[in-house]
Amino acid sequence: MERPMSQDFDASRSLTALEQDNTLIVVIEMGQAKWLVRAVVPGIERQPLKRLDADEEALLKLLYRWHAEASQAGHAIKRIVVAYEAGRDGFWLARWLRARDIEAHVIHPSSIAVSREHRRAKTDRLDTELLLRAFLGWLRGEKRHCSMAAIPTVEEEDSRRPNRERENLVREQTRTVNGIKAILVRFGIRTFKPTLRKAEDKLEALRTAEGIQLPENTRAELRRNLARLRVIREQTRAIEHERLRKLAAAPAESGPHAMVRLIARVIGIGVETADMLVNEILSRGLRDHKAVARYAGLTGSPEESGKRRREKGLARAGNARVRRGMIQLAWRFLMFQKNSALAQWFRARTADGRGTTRKTMIVALARKLLIALWRLATAGEVPAGVLLRPAA
Repeated sequence: MERPMSQDFDASRSLTALEQDNTLIVVIEMGQAKWLVRAVVPGIERQPLKRLDADEEALLKLLYRWHAEASQAGHAIKRIVVAYEAGRDGFWLARWLRARDIEAHVIHPSSIAVSREHRRAKTDRLDTELLLRAFLGWLRGEKRHCSMAAIPTVEEEDSRRPNRERENLVREQTRTVNGIKAILVRFGIRTFKPTLRKAEDKLEALRTAEGIQLPENTRAELRRNLARLRVIREQTRAIEHERLRKLAAAPAESGPHAMVRLIARVIGIGVETADMLVNEILSRGLRDHKAVARYAGLTGSPEESGKRRREKGLARAGNARVRRGMIQLAWRFLMFQKNSALAQWFRARTADGRGTTRKTMIVALARKLLIALWRLATAGEVPAGVLLRPAA
């Protein structure tokens, strides 16, 4: 079966001309146990709707059955296109279908327009109808119907896991430390530091504000929390050591590891931040600086009606990890790169000293800094005035 897919990729519209009389169009509403599959089958007036167990082989049999029905109706199917929303299942099904010469796409859920009614009915059946209308518009090449996600390879998905796991571990460590402090403060103890290496040894010597030893159950809970904290920190260190090992062993010429090394040369940026930026955004092959800012969710969301126009703040439609990391990095960048053109640009626009101005402009600085790092990683263009560490 031919698969007339363009080598180019545009998330907002299909670049392949739609021949609807020869194309089997399928959308899937994916649940944990069941999938609801709706199709437009050439030569059949109704839109078939089938509920399946969550099984890829059953889905493939259904596609081939609809293919045979279209052929019996006098329509030679040249193209099968399947789409589903990005969610818990990720991209494995799209890769599995593509390996079997079926064109598969993954739709950004937030890119599909929904009813503006406050109370709209929501069922899987209605969701597949909405999904199909948006997908048909995308296939016709019309913009603003929906947006597709670039489907990563297994290797690309795997490369993101260490950074994301470390982020979860850091959050869990913060929760555990705060939990320990919250337990102790109920007994008037405020000076105990759970992150110290010998914290467990000092636990028995703790005394409450009344001068008595901590109760037995409380001490047992604290010991368990400290043991959990120790495991979290060991796992975090293991991830960091493995990253450094792979970074040292990787070829120096090209690829994501070369990007990480280059970004980490910027004074004020560590290996952790560089690895997150490269694997989450800089190595994705985004087409221009506008796409980079949109993917990070660092663009504005204007509201205009008649003569009234205002900004509602960040769009927040992109990668939340990149957005959080860039805003934190922007503050750090101001400390380590004071003489850079970007830092001077920020200071010139926050000369009034108002806190609200600084909070607004730090987002603009984060956007400009991300674009500058993207140009550094992809074209080797060093931002004006930015200091680099010597190459290793």
